[in-house]
Amino acid sequence: MSHFATIFVALCALFAFVAASPLATNGTTLEARTTHTGRGTYYEVGLGACGYTDVDTDYIVAISHDIYGSGGNCNQYIYIENTANGEVAYGRTRDECMGCSATAIDMSPSLFEALGADLSEGVITVSWHFMSEDYTP
Repeated sequence: MSHFATIFVALCALFAFVAASPLATNGTTLEARTTHTGRGTYYEVGLGACGYTDVDTDYIVAISHDIYGSGGNCNQYIYIENTANGEVAYGRTRDECMGCSATAIDMSPSLFEALGADLSEGVITVSWHFMSEDYTP
């Protein structure tokens, strides 16, 4: 009977391992999420590098030129957290920030305020990552 118990436990462990493995559907592959932490600032939006004209009340993000590249993240949403107070908001990538380091983002004034920051602060520390390409808040 102990031989049966050993085989049973091994099969249960194998099943648990397979069940916990991530799945991809429709031929897509899963990508690891990279979370960045850096400076969060705000700017007056307008015609962005992605080719869209936005206004300051839109939740817009300009990403570093180091990440922007050829614009592959245009219109992709970003999850942003103000690390000082835990406030979370989502912004849409629509511009390139030439003066930002790789982990910094520049936001529309309304998005900056949605993170619980006052415009007079000017700079906050944020943690952020891209959402999947089909994500819409």
